[in-house]
Formats: sequence, C-alpha cells, structure tokens
Amino acid sequence: MIDILAGIPSVIFGLWGVIVVVPFVRRLGESLGVHTTGYSLLAGGIILSIMVFPIIISVSMEVMRTVPIEARETCLSLGTTKWETVKWVVLRNAMRGIIAAIVLGFARAFGETIAVLMVVGNVAKVPNSIFAPAYPLASLIANNYGEMMSIPMYDSALMLAALMLFMVVAVFNVGAHYTLWRLRRRGLG
Repeated sequence: MIDILAGIPSVIFGLWGVIVVVPFVRRLGESLGVHTTGYSLLAGGIILSIMVFPIIISVSMEVMRTVPIEARETCLSLGTTKWETVKWVVLRNAMRGIIAAIVLGFARAFGETIAVLMVVGNVAKVPNSIFAPAYPLASLIANNYGEMMSIPMYDSALMLAALMLFMVVAVFNVGAHYTLWRLRRRGLG
C-alpha cells in the first residue's frame, strides 16, 4: 500500500486535495471561528505531508531491511528485548539511510508544484495565518515563466525566485549532509 501511494502522480493528490482536504480545512476553520475558503497553507501542508510520508516510509523500510539478520539474531541471543534490538542494532545501522529518506521526501516537497498549486489558493500576498491562501515559489515559477519571458524585469524576478528556491533546497541538503557527518563521527551511521 505504501509503495502504491509513493507512485501516485502529484496531480491526483491535488485533485484529492481539492475534493477532500479543502472542504475539511474550510470546516475546521469555521469551527475555530476563522473565515477561510479552505484553499490555504494548511491544505497545502496536509497534501505535502500525505505525498511525502509514503516516500519516507518506503525508503526507510528498505534501508532497515538491509540490516543483516545475523546482527539482529546476535543481539537477541544476548538477552535483549525486541525493542532494544531495534533501538541499538537496526536503527543505529540504518540511521544514515533513514535521514537520507527524509531528505528525499522533503526534496520532493520543496519542488512540488501542481498539487500545492491546486490547494493553496494562489493569492500573491504574504499569508497571515495557516488558513490564509498563499503563492509558493514553485507555483509562481510554473504559472508565469512561459508568459512573462518578454518582460525583462519580470524575467529577472522569476529567476530570483528560482534562485531562492534553489538556495532553500541547498541549505536543507547541506544541513542533512552535516547531520549525517555528525552521526558518522559519533559512530551512529
């Protein structure tokens, strides 16, 4: 089931978000006394989390399966519980792969365009709450790049938005590599 969810195209997640998540967010906002159409940052966050978790879970499960059965059996034969075996053998050996799975999942989230575009509202202003509509950078670039190439200043603004998106992803990846390096130095990876 997890592998099937990981393979679903993002436009399907977007349609599901419009049909299910947006009305849910609208009802949630109304129950909290917030006026919202449902097309909001919260709806985008829910869709992204639903899209990212199958990838993270699938890759993490594959990484944990690569831990040798002999290591697990040796630990269990020493009298440890199953939880202690998971904690001290499986997770310790698979930590770098799990972090890599998280980085892969979030990399997909950073670059996701169509599903988020469908549920965040596409209002070009800074949102003041999670129930407010927004306009993510990836959606801005996707919506306007083909049409505005003839306007030099707008072209420059789109390139700056692309650079900002690239820098956010680069900082996230450098942070992940630093975390992996620290784990390796402490002997956990």
